[in-house]
Amino acid sequence: MIPLRSQLIAAAILAVGLSPPAAAQDNPNYGPPNGTLVLAGGGSTRGTAILERFIDLGGGITDGMFVVVPTAGGNYDKEGSVRVYDEALVLAPWRDLGVSNVSMLHTHDTAVADSEEFVAVLRQATAVWFNGGRQWRIVDSYAGTRTYEEFHKVLERGGVIGGSSAGATIQGTYLVRGDTSGPDIVMTDEVNHQRGFTFLRRSAIDQHVDTRNRWDDLVPVIDRNPELLGIGISERTAVVVTGDTFKVIGLGEVAVHDRTRAYEAGEKPYFLLHPGERFDMDLRAILP
Repeated sequence: MIPLRSQLIAAAILAVGLSPPAAAQDNPNYGPPNGTLVLAGGGSTRGTAILERFIDLGGGITDGMFVVVPTAGGNYDKEGSVRVYDEALVLAPWRDLGVSNVSMLHTHDTAVADSEEFVAVLRQATAVWFNGGRQWRIVDSYAGTRTYEEFHKVLERGGVIGGSSAGATIQGTYLVRGDTSGPDIVMTDEVNHQRGFTFLRRSAIDQHVDTRNRWDDLVPVIDRNPELLGIGISERTAVVVTGDTFKVIGLGEVAVHDRTRAYEAGEKPYFLLHPGERFDMDLRAILP
């Protein structure tokens, strides 16, 4: 029997040979029509080239205009007081990488997030990065506001949006682990925390899949929503999305949950991609 991986590669070669029409290429069904996404699975990025790739896509350390959003780290402290972030600490990793123009963007207040003054920095941004934490906090601060609209406009201008851990999950359509009671609940009943920011359409994104043994956690999500593509990303690993294609970079593996494929009895309903491999989300095929 021909291994599934070989079948996928063979199918991809045939699909690529057919050359999809220009209209399909110009109007992707999954990735943004303009701009690029970087979705990282968490953990240290040192030695992975993930942040360096993001910086290059954002215009480089001198010319890029970077915005860092730490909101997933929490809007309130344990006593219920509004959390105040130390901007110098939030931006230190980017300064260490030599980035010249970088700002922090954070609020717990949707009224502030809906103000012209708050979004002014986003109007100049070439790149936005979402830090890790809990993804529902990003929703609470920015969903339905001008800030949310300006995030999308960064992509419309050809910029890049990236993020790690919660900052990766927020980029999908379905918000995996959006429950406020804890990250072990993969599918929440909280209606306001079921939808991500849809930078990557028709998708559900999970992270830390290797270190927290989450390989199978997207299975029930995609069983319930078979129209979605599930992407589980290991730590120190990222996918870089351009149009309907993504490439795996970093050091680990990415699990692709795809219900359009036929799986053999007893086989996991997903397959793994490795660094350097590319995947066409529209064709649902590994590219040679």
